[in-house]
Amino acid sequence: MKASTTFRNKKIIYKILAIVFWLLVWEGVARAAGSELIICSPLVALKRLCELVTTPEFGRAVLFSSVRILGGFFSALFLGIAFAALSSRFAVIKTLLEPITSVIKATPVASFIILAIIWFGSRNLSLFISFLMVFPVIYLNVLEGIERTDRGLVEMARVFGVGRLKTLAYIYFPQVLPFLMSGCSVALGLCWKSGVAAEVIGIPTGSVGEKLYKAKLYFETGDLLAWTAVIILVSVIFERLFMLLLKLIRKKIEGVGR
Repeated sequence: MKASTTFRNKKIIYKILAIVFWLLVWEGVARAAGSELIICSPLVALKRLCELVTTPEFGRAVLFSSVRILGGFFSALFLGIAFAALSSRFAVIKTLLEPITSVIKATPVASFIILAIIWFGSRNLSLFISFLMVFPVIYLNVLEGIERTDRGLVEMARVFGVGRLKTLAYIYFPQVLPFLMSGCSVALGLCWKSGVAAEVIGIPTGSVGEKLYKAKLYFETGDLLAWTAVIILVSVIFERLFMLLLKLIRKKIEGVGR
């Protein structure tokens, strides 16, 4: 127990040292550039972040973008799981979805963003783009998990008259969950990157993307880095919370299964 605590403490110290190292590199680059228009120092970016947090526009912009980006993520999550289940049962659905998922994965995000602006406007652009980028990741991961489920266990459950809900809960779900967690880990970062990129191009009023666009337009490097830090922070916090929830669900199911 003591050895494990020591190892954990060392990992934390190493992570802190790594962060400090890159902050020093950032400071060195800022000093070498000699101009805040090119790149500002970490302290300037931090100061600007603290100033932004106190403004009423900050909360509204974060809420505006978060609701739409996470709306796209959860829509893709539920539909991805549903279509993966249908594809595993009906070959025709799997065949029909194969070219769609391939096209989405291969097409540049910018192309979808421009098309979406033409079709839907910019207000809910980040929701649509987040959904589009996340859906193939969730769908393909869950489908692979279902297809790799031990058929022997499924057949045994059928022979012994185990109901569909119990088969789903105690056989399919525990074996598919690791694939779902892997897909969500990738998709959560992807939805924020693509969603904010969509806002930067579409410039919906009141969004984080609009703030980034204005910072670029007026060469406000401090604002640009401060808003970038906000996006990273919100993304990481939500990812940690969501993945923790999935881990708790897995532990709960494993505990019931014993």
